[in-house]
Formats: sequence, C-alpha cells, structure tokens
Amino acid sequence: MSEAKSDARTRTVTWRDYREGVTAAKTMSGLEYLRAIVRGEVPGAPIAALMGFAPVEVSEGRAVFEVEPGEYHYNPIGTVHGGLAATLLDSALGCAVHSTLPVGAGYTTLELHVNMVRAISQDTGKLTCTGEVIHVGGRVATAQARLTDASGKLYAHGTTTCMVFRPAGPGGRE
Repeated sequence: MSEAKSDARTRTVTWRDYREGVTAAKTMSGLEYLRAIVRGEVPGAPIAALMGFAPVEVSEGRAVFEVEPGEYHYNPIGTVHGGLAATLLDSALGCAVHSTLPVGAGYTTLELHVNMVRAISQDTGKLTCTGEVIHVGGRVATAQARLTDASGKLYAHGTTTCMVFRPAGPGGRE
C-alpha cells in the first residue's frame, strides 16, 4: 500500500436531512416543492451537494441547474467525468417533469438518453443545464435538456421518459 502523497486534496460535503424534503413534497405540487428548494426553504437532493450543483430556476415544465466544474469531478484521463453531465441532465429532465405534477403525484425515470458532444474541464466555467417538458400524459412524460456554457456552447444534451404516479382517485384505484 502506498503512502498518501503531499499533493492530496480534500473536500468536505455538507447537506440537510433529505427526509424533511420528502415530507414537504407530499403536501405541495411539484412546482411549489421545487420552488421551495430553490429558495432554500426545504433541502435539495444530497447528490446535488455531493456533486456541487444546484437548481437555480424552475417554472411549469422547465427546470434549470448550474454547476462550476472542478478538479473533483475529473476522471483518470484528466477531464470531467461524463457522470456529471448525465446527472445534471437527469436532474433537470426529472425536475421539469416534476414541476408539472399536482400534490400527491410522483415520477421515476424509465429511460435516460445522453449525448456528450465535447469534453468538460475545470476551465470550462459555469455550466447551465436546462430541462423542458415535451409531453406529460396520465402515466408517461417526456422531456429534453441541454447542458451549455456561458456563451451558449453545447456540451451535452439528452432526453428522458418518466413514469408518472398519480394519486389514487375515487374508489382507491390509480
């Protein structure tokens, strides 16, 4: 086993108890809940704290996230790991869908398609990921998203298909 090198780096991650947000989500529409996260009134997803991104804007059918790529996002070949782009796309896509749902409804990702179009580095600067709903039906929703830099240059884009879970209607059936 090798000894720790003097160039070792550390990063401390702090997040709030996610269960507070889960409880709040059950009492709000998707849009109300996501806006409460953006305002800091309820905790966001712990993975956002871990990976250093955050939702910055949400409206019905649209969600925007930002991240400043750093060295801690790197893969072993010296660029940002594609998982950062994929996670940002999945988050913006899912939240765009969530923003259209009523109180008591939920969703889960059934399919995520990601296209990486150029490498990301810590020199890329702030990235913005914008997700927009294409269609929300009774059980299935689709959305698209783009990951761009400050000048609008595209780094990745993707689509999702989500399953929507609606609250039980009269008679207890969904």
